[in-house]
Amino acid sequence: MAKPDLADFARADAVLCPSRRVFLAGATSLTAALMMPRVASAAGARDPRLVVVILRGALDGLSAVPPIGDPTYESLRPDIAIKQAGPKPALPLDGMFALNPALAKVHGMVKRGEALVVHAAATGYRERSHFDGQDALENGTSAKSLDTGWLNRAMAELPTAGRAVPARGLGIGATVPLILRGPAPVVSWIPPKLDAAKEDTIDRLAALYAARDPELSRAFEAGVEIDRMANAGGAMQSATPGVKRLQAGFVSLAQGAARLMASSEGPRVAALSYDGWDTHVKEGSSDGRLAGLLGALDLALDTLRTGLGDAWKETAVIVVTEFGRTARENGADGTDHGTGTVAFLLGGAVKGGRVIADWPGLKEAQLLDGRDLAPTTDLRAVLKGVLADHLGLSAAVLRDKVFPGSENVAPHAGLIV
Repeated sequence: MAKPDLADFARADAVLCPSRRVFLAGATSLTAALMMPRVASAAGARDPRLVVVILRGALDGLSAVPPIGDPTYESLRPDIAIKQAGPKPALPLDGMFALNPALAKVHGMVKRGEALVVHAAATGYRERSHFDGQDALENGTSAKSLDTGWLNRAMAELPTAGRAVPARGLGIGATVPLILRGPAPVVSWIPPKLDAAKEDTIDRLAALYAARDPELSRAFEAGVEIDRMANAGGAMQSATPGVKRLQAGFVSLAQGAARLMASSEGPRVAALSYDGWDTHVKEGSSDGRLAGLLGALDLALDTLRTGLGDAWKETAVIVVTEFGRTARENGADGTDHGTGTVAFLLGGAVKGGRVIADWPGLKEAQLLDGRDLAPTTDLRAVLKGVLADHLGLSAAVLRDKVFPGSENVAPHAGLIV
């Protein structure tokens, strides 16, 4: 039996996963889909970027953004509440809310008007399954009912008039996440774990694919180009001695995304994910497991800011999670699956410096099912507001195509400068 070559595996992947249109890109660290044609930049045209960061595992919004002004907060969490005083006090935002001290860089962005917080938010999903919750978050419905993502459907509807570069989707990871699956073309990239292939090896592979499979050849060339843009500027920060492994992993993904999106020919819409937010045990307060995760996220978000450079002023970054956690701590110094949580909106294009919250309260009668922070803001309203004002999508498109079944959810206005 003849030994299969790389092109055979690529064709097999294309057959098994036709909705993703994914091709293995050989010696590069990229899995690439077909890309839209490049368009020369037009002087003075808007060139907005949008990044969606998914925190998988259900972020505890009451610890990330503690409601320090709610008199019930600390009594529900005697061991893990974020305190206003002590060696690592909460970082105040206003009289009601503060940030976890691990989010010092995000706090600086809020104070500069480059970030805002949406509290007591949730998708339309009301169960507490990670898998179904993440599906609902990514497909933009209240249930596991679509196999395409709202971000991809939004890309497919983007107006092109007046834009310098057409939106190309970027997924940071080994596979294309659900949020980016659909009709619009995307590429995906992961930080290389092996030494980069030599130029002559890349040239030989390119020649091989050009001779045997033109479609794979185009995908391979796109992959090489994406790697070139991602690696521009030298080694990734994750290789810096002394950087903690968790922080290094978070920063590496953000740095690659920033380099690609900062390029004049790079993608304009991206999604990346960070795992580990399922804090049932030893969650901690101002230090501990959650603080470590938040500190790594803080560095990653600041890396996006610095890595995007001048493009930051036209960027919006949305940080979301599938649902929140219980208002009360459990017996293992952690929290269990809940409902209401927080979302963050950051970027130079964001009208920041504030917390958006219709606060429901934390008293027994105010909790959802007697246990969860009750959601008062539909996350889809926030997403619609960003897509409308930042990317120019109409209310009808958002209602009918991007978030079907959301007729009663109006876009949240005033989020973008």
